[in-house]
Amino acid sequence: MNLALRTATTVLPVDDVARARSFYAEKLGLPHRGMTWDGNDLFGIEGGPMLQLMPIKDGMHSSHTALSFEVSDIERTVDEMEASGVEFRDYDLPDLKTEHHICTTDADRCAWFMDTENNVLCVHESLGIQAEYQL
Repeated sequence: MNLALRTATTVLPVDDVARARSFYAEKLGLPHRGMTWDGNDLFGIEGGPMLQLMPIKDGMHSSHTALSFEVSDIERTVDEMEASGVEFRDYDLPDLKTEHHICTTDADRCAWFMDTENNVLCVHESLGIQAEYQL
């Protein structure tokens, strides 16, 4: 079996399902696909990556990026998302600095935000630079 050809699902912990459902559907515009067999909300398009919201009371939320969306125009995307009420994070660290919410690296440009459940999310635009990987 080749997992590269299978649909992947990201599962995010949420404290308040209704609040999270509203954020992903209304603020981010993700299509709601329905419910999983165990009653969790599922977002995405047929054949594409999926997002599942898993209710976990006082669940652990990651301190790193849990989900990143690739976009073709990060400035326009950030502006549109801000207009819909998404609040972006700014950083001024030795190895990570944002300008107008956007950090530029050698390979891409990124902007981070939090969902209503304190999960770290990101939008990123690839600069078309291939990273070299050594196995």
